[in-house]
Amino acid sequence: MKIQRFFFCIVPAYSYLCKVKCVRAMKESEKSALEKRLIGDLEERGLRKTPERLAIFQSACDFPNMFTFDELMDAMHAKGDIIVSRATLYNTLKLFLDLRLINTFRLSGKMRYEVVSPASNHVRQICMKCGKLTDVRNMQLVHMVQELHLKRFRQDGFLMNIYGICSTCQARITREENKNKIKLQNGKGKS
Repeated sequence: MKIQRFFFCIVPAYSYLCKVKCVRAMKESEKSALEKRLIGDLEERGLRKTPERLAIFQSACDFPNMFTFDELMDAMHAKGDIIVSRATLYNTLKLFLDLRLINTFRLSGKMRYEVVSPASNHVRQICMKCGKLTDVRNMQLVHMVQELHLKRFRQDGFLMNIYGICSTCQARITREENKNKIKLQNGKGKS
């Protein structure tokens, strides 16, 4: 299966608060490799390979980008294969964090999760005001990171997040500042 790219501002049914400009669908081979890693890590720790854990992981892999706890819960209920409790989902996500299969980010006041895919080299911008994610298509930057010579470390892939404020939020902030300046000027002129 090839990588599919979709271009729209909001991804319905996946990211209610997280606006995305470019979405990367995970390849089946990546999912399969990550699932094998999950099974190996569970066996190594002496933990059971339960249908619930596998279903949660597969549902998490189906998200093209970051997701919240509630979005994952809704996706699992919509699938209907295996229904899990909130406690099971929470504990399983915590386990996946410990196994370094997922990352967490706090954006727009919500905890977001993302499946770690070492095969991908990914650079993106994240707005700290609205949580908007935008993929950065800069091959020079990608090549620079790939060519890094790290001591006693083999690089399999990378994820780089560039935090800041998007142009939409910058414009909103500027408008609010200008309104406040006008209010202050009008207030001083009446004295």
